[in-house]
This record gives sequence, structure tokens and C-alpha cells, in this order.
Amino acid sequence: MPAPRIEKIFAAINIGSFRISAMIAGLTGDGEMIVLGSGHRAADGIRRGYVTDMDAATHAVRDAIERAERAADVQVDAVWIGCANAGLTSAIREVDIEIGGRRIEQDDIDYLLLDARDQIIPEAGEQRAVLHAQPAFYVLDQAQGVANPRGLHADTLSVAIHVMEAETGPLRNLMEAVQSAHLEVAGVVGAAVASGHACLTEEERDLGVAVIDMGAEVTHISVHAGGMLVGMDVLPYGSGDITDAVASAFGIRRAQAERLKCVYGSAIASPTDNREMIPLSADSTGRGEMIPRAELISVITGQLARWTDDVSKALKSLGFVAGRGSNGRQIVLTGGGAELAGLADYVQQALAKPVRTGRAPAMTGLPEAHATPGFASLAGLVLHAAADPVDIRAHGSVGDGARGGGRNLLARMVRAVREYF
Repeated sequence: MPAPRIEKIFAAINIGSFRISAMIAGLTGDGEMIVLGSGHRAADGIRRGYVTDMDAATHAVRDAIERAERAADVQVDAVWIGCANAGLTSAIREVDIEIGGRRIEQDDIDYLLLDARDQIIPEAGEQRAVLHAQPAFYVLDQAQGVANPRGLHADTLSVAIHVMEAETGPLRNLMEAVQSAHLEVAGVVGAAVASGHACLTEEERDLGVAVIDMGAEVTHISVHAGGMLVGMDVLPYGSGDITDAVASAFGIRRAQAERLKCVYGSAIASPTDNREMIPLSADSTGRGEMIPRAELISVITGQLARWTDDVSKALKSLGFVAGRGSNGRQIVLTGGGAELAGLADYVQQALAKPVRTGRAPAMTGLPEAHATPGFASLAGLVLHAAADPVDIRAHGSVGDGARGGGRNLLARMVRAVREYF
């Protein structure tokens, strides 16, 4: 059977604080995404999602993409970047126009989006840039959640726009680290957007779900409802902080603490933990100090208690209230931190919500080592790129799009997207 014909290739780099990972994937004529190659390496020059050493970060980016290129046996010129921090913020903004009770035409929708596009641009001097500006749903008078208002009658037509912004300085540093590695930037994607693409079903997006993406030094929290991303928050805390707490508690190196956490650690205590002895560290003979496993579990759960308290506060601020029967239905836990044994059960108990672990979706060619929660955002980047979601920044200005000019809107959008990227 002949190999499927690849019609378009997408490349992505997820720049985390623990590792930098890259993926090259191809889209077939049948719409199937095939992973051609992937690779990762330790992150250098990155601290809590910010570039702190340009040369080190550039070298790490170049190394990661070269590993993916060797695995895929192709070379790429442009990549989509996963943005983990850079002062990310998220908001829903509503814009409306008067219809006067008549039937809504496509020109009305076009004009509304053009008006919204002009209103989301940050003011001069704000030092912020828009990463995403996507129409979430339309509102006809008091009827919310309308997917396509064309042909319906209303007095007022509104649109809810999900806007994600980042600080321009850190964003430029991130892009420069990639560009200095001799790569063009095809687009920058917020980590919360990438995680949602990888881990969520359409039904979950519609019913209401929160995604907790626990990285090494940053945790992203995003809430989806009505089929859209409605809010997000970023916590400067991750699984690496648990590793640091273990290293500090037992006076060992970070590498030893990371191994101890991964091999013997758990978020759930058991009655046998006090009797089970584990090696704290091994000397040259393979023997070392032994401690009860309960001591390790105590350090881990102590850090998790603080983390879940901050997560709970963030969810409440986003309107995702704990307790059964509330508006939030489920939590999806992903990211490298989600690989800690028992963490999903711990979070479910702490937040009183059903919790499942989110992984990279099944994709042909995806290595088993990368089909884990820690690489979900990476897969989400190529899926987002292939989905090519509508972004209202592709529209012109209101002056260019006065009612009656909507017939040429598609051509203007295509031209604007090419100019933007």
C-alpha cells in the first residue's frame, strides 16, 4: 500500500522551562495528521517561560528542531511557537451593532468583525501584543451562543471575542530566540490554546471544562465553555518546584531529587509508606542512605497542597466554581507534572471535580515516548496550525469594510493573513 501523500507540512517548537521540544507533521489529502519526526532536549536559557539567556535559548531551539528534522528526514524554514508565559492574559470582549429588526446579512457580520478588530488593538504605550483574537459566539438581542446569525432577525447583533495578549518585550525575546536559530516564525500560540487543541473533545468544550497544564515552572489554567476558550490564568509554579522542595528537604542534588520524585514519589499516601524504605541517593558502590517513603510523600503532598490552593483560587476567579452541580463539569490535567503518580486522584479530591489526565491525541507516527501528558501541548501546536482558526486581525479596518464591501472580504482576509505572517 503506497504511503499517504503529504500535502502540507507543519513544524512546531514548544519552549518550556524543563525541555524544548519540536515536532514536524504532515497533513494528507484525507485530512490525517501524520507525525514525520519529533525531538526534544533540556531547556537552557529559559526561566518560568521567559528567555533569560538568548544564546543558550537559541542553541537549545536549534538543537531541538535539528533532532526533529533528522527523524523526519526533512528540513523546515518556519515554525509555530508555543508561548508558555510572556505575561499572558485573556479576556472576552463584546462588540455590537444595531440591526433594527431586519434580517441579518453577511455584510452585517463582516462589518461587526471589522469593528471588533479595531477595538481589540492595544492602546499605544501599553507594551502588549495580541496573540489570539477569535470570534467565540454571536448574541442576537438576548439569545447567546449563536454560531451563525446570518438569515436571522434581530434588533442588535453582538459578537464575543476571545482575546489573548502577551507583553511585547518577552514575546520579542521568544521570537528572536527562534529567529536567531535561522527559523521563521509562522505564528505564536498561547500554551492554553495548544493544550486545549490536544486534550479536549468538542463535547467537553461545549459542556464546560477546565484544563490544568502543569509544567516544570509554570502552570496554565484555562476554562472552556460553550465551545470556546473563555478565560485563562498563569501560575508561576510547577513540578520543578516540587523537585526543588525534595532536594532542599533531604540535602540532595536536583537530579537526584527528580529521580526520587519520579521513581518513588506519589501524590497519594498509602498505609505501607512508613514501612517501605527507599534509597535517598546512591554512592559509588550502589548503596546509600535509606529513608521511609512516607517522608518523601509528605514533602510532595505539602507542596501540592499549596499548588492546589492557588489553582482553586484561579478557577474561582475564572468562574469555574468547585462543587458538584456547578457550572464547571470536569477538569483535564495535563503537562509534564501530570505524570506524577496519583496526581489526578489528588486533584479530584482537592477540587471536588471529576479529573482525567489529558494526553497527546492518537497520531500516526507519534513516538510512544511523546504520547504522554508532557508532550500534549507540542501536539496541540501542529493541530492548531492545521486547523487554521479564524482570527479577526486578518480583517481590514472599518473604513475598508463599510457595509456593502463584504463581498471582497475573503480576498482581503487571505491577503492580510499572508502579510501578517
